[in-house]
Amino acid sequence: MATPPHSPDGTPAPAATSRMGFGLAAVGRPGYIDLGRDQDLPPGRGVDAMRRRTHELLDLAYADGVRHFDAARSYGRSEEFLAQWLDQRERPGLVVSSKWGYTYTAGWRVDAETHEVKDHGLGTYERQVAETRALLGDRLDVYQVHSVTPGSPALTDPALHRALVELGAQGVLVGLSTSGPDQAEAIRSALAVTVDGVPLYRSVQATWNPLEPSAGAALAEAHAAGCRVMVKEALANGRLAVPDPRLDPVLGPLTEATGAARDTLALAAALHQPWADVVLSGAATTDQLTSNLRATALTLTADQLATLTELAESPPAYWHHRSELPWN
Repeated sequence: MATPPHSPDGTPAPAATSRMGFGLAAVGRPGYIDLGRDQDLPPGRGVDAMRRRTHELLDLAYADGVRHFDAARSYGRSEEFLAQWLDQRERPGLVVSSKWGYTYTAGWRVDAETHEVKDHGLGTYERQVAETRALLGDRLDVYQVHSVTPGSPALTDPALHRALVELGAQGVLVGLSTSGPDQAEAIRSALAVTVDGVPLYRSVQATWNPLEPSAGAALAEAHAAGCRVMVKEALANGRLAVPDPRLDPVLGPLTEATGAARDTLALAAALHQPWADVVLSGAATTDQLTSNLRATALTLTADQLATLTELAESPPAYWHHRSELPWN
């Protein structure tokens, strides 16, 4: 999958930023649910402008040692933008992941009534894996079922499982991402899926942050089982990056004590989880990405990590709040 990185001229590249990756959810399409997008994105949010912004962020991430890049079929043109960036020059040592299971339906509009449609059926997989392969080719390292919840066909459909085994035989790591208040149940169900006695899912991407840490124990089990574990939404779609009267009594003193910005602090909390192999930044600006990457140099004490646990919400409350965030 990933080999020791070197620059195109053969000299060693910067050391990979420890366990940080970059996800394209916020920049592969004009609309998303992250807070503050009206200030973050270029005027008009046209395809060319968003492509330039994405490539600028990819360049910065790579220069700072990031080697894992994550896209999805439903992130608008994220795979296209990533593929075009990969085509520019040789970049050894990368891990490229993407996801299938949602179809992007917004037509490059922020005000679309429906932005994406979920379907984990075999037909959707066959269509979308072909679309992903057409863009990323053999550069695809990890392919995940997008946003699995209990009851998904991804957990129960033998024909789909066989198709995913065939993909794995081509050298692609097969995995899933999870969302919703029952992430832990979905993760444990996925760990139990086998084909001919062999575990199917070898990668798990889940939401974990100080507001929603409920998947932590299941992610530790996945890590112990040999799965690659990726953390997404470590900033809770921006809620942990901006002032909030409810969160300020906890985050304010911690930012003062550490000298770190709120986003840096939240990402550092994720990086401190021993089961987290990769923590994804979802930055939409270079300033955000620079601040996010500072998390790799921030050490939190046991007491500081314990203080952050005070922020935890019940999973139903957290996911209800998330469902109410507007696409903007």
